[in-house]
Amino acid sequence: QVQLVESGGGLVQPGGSLRLSCAASGSIVSIYEMAWYRRAPGKQRELVAAITSGGSINYEDSVKGRFTISRDNAKNTVYLQMNSLKPEDTAVYYCNVNIITTGSRVVNTYWGKGTLVTVSS
Repeated sequence: QVQLVESGGGLVQPGGSLRLSCAASGSIVSIYEMAWYRRAPGKQRELVAAITSGGSINYEDSVKGRFTISRDNAKNTVYLQMNSLKPEDTAVYYCNVNIITTGSRVVNTYWGKGTLVTVSS
């Protein structure tokens, strides 16, 4: 079993910053790619940022230069530092983690429950 615990969402004014965290725990052998997705009201879920176990990073175009994804492998945690937030960043943010668990040879994808980020004055 794997649990993902997200934190850091909330209400922030335009131009402000938030830092999201997602900690994985459980019967974890290896963690591969870790990512953040978001679903804005009335829109489909989209990839915001992803980071591989080797440190390669990919960002959605609208967040480049404003958001930074990072990971702490010792803590099985992925972070998303969000700066210069805009109203259009308002969404539920979900962490996504690809993990091999004890007794398995297959990489499974796990999702957090989501944390709401609201950017509004």
